[in-house]
Amino acid sequence: MKKVDFKTLLEENKNIIGKICRAYANDEEEFQDYFQEVSLQIWKAYDSFKGHSKISTWIYRIALNVCLSELRKEKKRVDTHEYQPNYDIADDVDDHQQERVNALYAAIKTLKKTDRAIILLYLEDKSYKEMANILGITTTNIGVKINRLKQELKSKMYAG
Repeated sequence: MKKVDFKTLLEENKNIIGKICRAYANDEEEFQDYFQEVSLQIWKAYDSFKGHSKISTWIYRIALNVCLSELRKEKKRVDTHEYQPNYDIADDVDDHQQERVNALYAAIKTLKKTDRAIILLYLEDKSYKEMANILGITTTNIGVKINRLKQELKSKMYAG
């Protein structure tokens, strides 16, 4: 595999890392901590990347593992405020579209940790095979979970 500049690698994958970190962070400071820890772990592991999967798949795996690990460390911490990040999708979207994206991510934050990982991968248009590889479950299980999660998110977003 051809090695690329680490800064370029992070720049090319910052959206992937950011989406995962935002889905697990409770506030902006925690998001920054997660993003920094993911970046550090990618840097530490970069020389061991063998190219057996896409680099984006490898980065997803690291980002998910770091965020889940950080959540386990913080499990005892009680958060008393609600974090409502703005998930910018593009510069040319109207307020209604932006509200819907924010509502989707708010609903995603209510899912179990592993379910969040699945739906984030789905939103990134990862194949079932890639998702199964990243998460270590079967492609059939991915399909079943995605269908259930889509229904759950629909009901959460359109309730009330």
